[in-house]
Amino acid sequence: MVPYGQQHGQGFPWFAGGEPCWLPARRAARLATAPTTVLGDDPVTATLREDLQVLAADAGAETSDGRRLVVGALAELSAQHLGPVLAGALAGTDVPAGEGFAVLARGGEVLLTAARPAGLRHGLGWLTRRFPGGWPDADVTHVEEPRVDLRVLDHWDNMTDGPMGVVERGYAGGSLFFADGRVRTGAADLARVRDYARLVSSLGVNAVCLNNVNVHATEAHLLDEHLGDLAHLAALLDAHGVRTLLSVDFSAPMSLGGLDTADPLDERVAAWWTGTTKRVATSLPGFGGYVVKADSENRPGPHTYGRTHADGANVLAAALDPFGAVVFWRCFVYDCHQDWRDRSTDRARAAHDHFAPLDGEFAPNAVLQVKNGPMDFQVREPVSPLLGALPRTGVAVEFQITQEYTGQQKHLCHLGTQWSEVLRFDLNAHGGGEPLRVADVATRSRRRGGSPTGVVGVANVGTDANWTGHALAQANLYAFGRLAWDPDLDPRELLGEWVEQTFELPGDLAADLVEVMARSWSVYESYTAPLGVGWMVRPGHHYGPDVDGYEYTPWGTYHFADRDGIGVDRTVATGTGYAAQYPPGWAGVYEDAATCPDELLLFFHHVPYTHELSSGSTVVQHVYDTHFAGVEAVESSAATWERIAAHVPGPVARNVTERFEEQLRSAREWRDQINTYFFRKSGVPDAAGRRIH
Repeated sequence: MVPYGQQHGQGFPWFAGGEPCWLPARRAARLATAPTTVLGDDPVTATLREDLQVLAADAGAETSDGRRLVVGALAELSAQHLGPVLAGALAGTDVPAGEGFAVLARGGEVLLTAARPAGLRHGLGWLTRRFPGGWPDADVTHVEEPRVDLRVLDHWDNMTDGPMGVVERGYAGGSLFFADGRVRTGAADLARVRDYARLVSSLGVNAVCLNNVNVHATEAHLLDEHLGDLAHLAALLDAHGVRTLLSVDFSAPMSLGGLDTADPLDERVAAWWTGTTKRVATSLPGFGGYVVKADSENRPGPHTYGRTHADGANVLAAALDPFGAVVFWRCFVYDCHQDWRDRSTDRARAAHDHFAPLDGEFAPNAVLQVKNGPMDFQVREPVSPLLGALPRTGVAVEFQITQEYTGQQKHLCHLGTQWSEVLRFDLNAHGGGEPLRVADVATRSRRRGGSPTGVVGVANVGTDANWTGHALAQANLYAFGRLAWDPDLDPRELLGEWVEQTFELPGDLAADLVEVMARSWSVYESYTAPLGVGWMVRPGHHYGPDVDGYEYTPWGTYHFADRDGIGVDRTVATGTGYAAQYPPGWAGVYEDAATCPDELLLFFHHVPYTHELSSGSTVVQHVYDTHFAGVEAVESSAATWERIAAHVPGPVARNVTERFEEQLRSAREWRDQINTYFFRKSGVPDAAGRRIH
């Protein structure tokens, strides 16, 4: 076995910027050793040709066993290039439009083609995933296309004055894109961005937003003085079929344009956005549009002027429309100055209350970006009802890959299972209507036409050599990209793909690692906040337990624990009425504590500690049992990793071992604080007689 560090380490041409995550350079190099014809001169095809040439030079001499690789978009192909066998195979194949691809292998000859050059990058990713030997070992006809239009990574990167830039809620080092208050333009920086573009395009990601949704004064100038430097980054992304998005400040017409208003219905404001957008779109190759956070957490927005979110989004959409670009308008809008004494105001209601009445009022190229749950990326919360309430509007479901509330890439918490559960959730279940899964919402435009829809992930990468801080957190980025391409993929199978491509492990250890990672989300949930109540983290940085940390703050993240019980009453009968935002089937299920799923009980109901769950356990005993079991599960996972560590490169072994040590320390802290808190609140002892402080 070739050591990982030699095979993929610093300086390897395929990954000049550091360790490679999973994309197997050996397999791509094996492809490149065959005589290869790459047809086309567009930026994507030219970059792909260059990549294959570099790999071929590194891999050595071409093979002479009759193999041949032809790569090119449909418009570039001819019988002369293909030969009779591949030409005949292509004639009988319907190559999908858009970003799909086709791979045809006949007798040792392979054709990779697509309607658009971006599909070639996605197809190369499929080839390197599908064939461990780097080459099809039999005839193949494989046609594939993305089921989601917009497959986006949002970076919360800031251009702060500092050598690394700062990533808000980032746990893998500094920004890939910014440093010292400027855009990175050094050769090594651009090589790293190119590696990243190659990495995400191999999964099918087709857009990246470079900067934080909280646009500070420095980042606002990405629209003017930094455009020239941004063009270098945009060109690298565009050459891999990835469009560039920018987060913008709603009040930019005032801060940058010198106007006295940002009213979206003011003609001067519309003219400013039109002119600015034309300059941005003509400066940045592959410009894809804007991301906007408005009227949220003290950010400016249209409500300042008595306008609606549709008014705000549509003025930007009109400016973007001539360039085939979109505005992603985030629906994370709520009162962050809430009075904790007021139980009638419910943060969970806010997104639906604000946006559902506006369905149908948004421009066709305005996409509402809706978090997967109604709160803020908790380890467990219900699916946002807003996802099913916008049938006439473009919608993108937003997930958080970076582990803000799920261990901050210090804890192993594989989130592919959570995202898959959300995507497969049927919003119309229990009601007898036509099934409407979240995945159907994300793919609606491909089924019915109309506004684009998509899947967005808050990225978890940075300047750390292993990209994600915790080496195993790479699998979250991988799972996001694959599920964004096809929401029905099996998350456990995706884990198997990632493990197989990343390490060379004996079969039993590979299976053990998949098992440890597959259960890690439920393990994390078991030793943190119970039964859907959420939060209970230290304010500000959100790491480690603090049961009452947010209980008396204005952020609206409460659990209302008292001597008699715990939970938030969100019923129609006696609470905030949030349950009624769901279609009738789920509304009825959530309204009744007897039918509400145990894992969400405390999200919807305030119940006594002695309330009996469907499992037969009481609420407080469930808290005790799961928190003790969670620590034991982390101990078991760490022991499994010890057996695996000897079979992986030293840096990876040390990185993951150190992270497990911290996870175990933190899990014990969570166990002791949570159990002690609820023992002292309830006065109910642990039935098993275990030590509670």
